[in-house]
Amino acid sequence: MSGYDRVVQPAAGDEALENHLGGDEARNYRQYEFDMVAPHVGRSMLEIGSGLGHFAEQFLPRLDRLVVSDFDPYCVEQLEKRFADRDDIDVLRFGLPTAIPLENKVDTVVLMNVLEHIEEDVAALRSLAEVTQPGGKIIIWVPGYMQLYGDFDRKVGHVTRYTPATLGRTVAAAGLDVDVLKPINFLGGIAWWLAVRRGGVGYPDPRLVKIYDRTVVPTTRFIERFVRPPFGQTVFCVARVPF
Repeated sequence: MSGYDRVVQPAAGDEALENHLGGDEARNYRQYEFDMVAPHVGRSMLEIGSGLGHFAEQFLPRLDRLVVSDFDPYCVEQLEKRFADRDDIDVLRFGLPTAIPLENKVDTVVLMNVLEHIEEDVAALRSLAEVTQPGGKIIIWVPGYMQLYGDFDRKVGHVTRYTPATLGRTVAAAGLDVDVLKPINFLGGIAWWLAVRRGGVGYPDPRLVKIYDRTVVPTTRFIERFVRPPFGQTVFCVARVPF
């Protein structure tokens, strides 16, 4: 049974989508996500867990082909409406791990806060490798470190939080090579620990998210230009499908 099937998640909708920290309160964080991922994206991209499509839409100017997907029927319906006039965009519904209904392979797969929901994570990555061109990339963004696991993780259905070591083992077991594997958002990890583990916050407060976005995100981005952090709120990986 996949993590999508096993876990009961909050009802989908604009305020309950966890894949990308959304809304006007998190503009800097959304840009942080994009700037980390974009340099590794090729000309054809499949995004897993696309939500309402905000993140994938940013890549359209640089893509020849985009495939968006989700398991939630509400999200799939919204994706179909959003991209109804685009013949170069396909919308799929499936839950990993499964045989993915994609005829032509892509050169890039993106998973933003998805893999941590799936108990059979190795099988999920193998499924994705099957639809990725040899030499293509699978970009993985997951919450980091079980020390930060709290009520929020349980509520949104996180099976685990990863470290570079545990994610590296998962990627290797799936038969993939590693181009990039590192913790990021060091200050965000500290803020998350203080708010969730020590402060007992069960779900991010929009007011705190706005403060975090305006102060912590720019600062951590500046620091990480010069220093590789020892841990972080997130683990970022670029895996490659062997030739």
